[in-house]
Amino acid sequence: DQAQTSQPAPGDAYQLPPDKLAKAVTLNKIRLALDIGGSLWGLAVLWWLLASRAAARMGGWAERTVSKSWIQGLLFFAAFFVITTVASLPLDAIGHAVSLHYNISVQSWAGWLGDQGKGLGITLVFGTLILLLFNRIVRASPRGYWVWLWVITMPLIVLSIFISPLIIDPLFNKFEPLTNTHAALVGKLETVVAKTGTHIAPDRMFLMKASAKSNGLNAYVTGIGSSKRFVMWDTATDRLPDDQVLFIFGHESGHYVLNHIPKDIAGTALSLFFIYWACSKFAEGLVRRFGARWQIDSVASRAGMVTLIFALSIAGFVVTPASNTWSRHFEHEADVYGQEAIH
Repeated sequence: DQAQTSQPAPGDAYQLPPDKLAKAVTLNKIRLALDIGGSLWGLAVLWWLLASRAAARMGGWAERTVSKSWIQGLLFFAAFFVITTVASLPLDAIGHAVSLHYNISVQSWAGWLGDQGKGLGITLVFGTLILLLFNRIVRASPRGYWVWLWVITMPLIVLSIFISPLIIDPLFNKFEPLTNTHAALVGKLETVVAKTGTHIAPDRMFLMKASAKSNGLNAYVTGIGSSKRFVMWDTATDRLPDDQVLFIFGHESGHYVLNHIPKDIAGTALSLFFIYWACSKFAEGLVRRFGARWQIDSVASRAGMVTLIFALSIAGFVVTPASNTWSRHFEHEADVYGQEAIH
């Protein structure tokens, strides 16, 4: 999507020019290596926190610093997120450098660091509260906690989908109503809305000022319920003809019409049920085997929560190919629907 392509003659198979194809293949390999390397590095950092007893020392530091238990938890989990975020910065920086080299990103290093800081701030606000809640649940139900974690995770996922376009996204990019600068395009999009029955009103169609950071082309639907909206990158509206924009809109509409969001939530719920069960057993096994060495007496302790996070991180890495396959199936269905929607 982010590479400029040549226009094939009618009937010809689509293909990139050889030089751009070579760049695309190389870029894909680099990104894949960074993704896999980043996941493995994240697991290594978590293992270091446990094996070096850093997690246990963080727990002791929090207890010595304040007397209230819930504030101790906030301090511990905030320190945890700061350490893991700082540890991931080198690989993230390499990824940004690669995007700059291939002229995909145009964001300055100062702006990139600013976004990293915003991301950490959001994590500190929401992540620490969520882990504090999860830790309380584990302490309250040391045997069946994984069921309660599963029960509360699903509403949190739905809530995050709802609030993301309202609170999170505007912190990183500027948005304006699409009608402000592309009223004619909105009129064309409304014909697709009428055909698909997606009920996305013109006041829920937005233009994102992506050109301040990227040369990529993209559009997406986001939100759920009253926060549902269609977002078009200004790079796409400036460089693509309206018929291609209409297809993109038809594709994105397909995710709603084909119920991909509720299907994805249902699939996530089903998989997380078994993942939480398996990870709870694995984390408890780690504590039984290494707890004395790590100075961790149970998963219910704050340092013990790191063993559960470590187990969940391993599970996330292992199931990535399956989740990607599931995602690509939805994307293919949306491609077909998008063609039908604008036919």
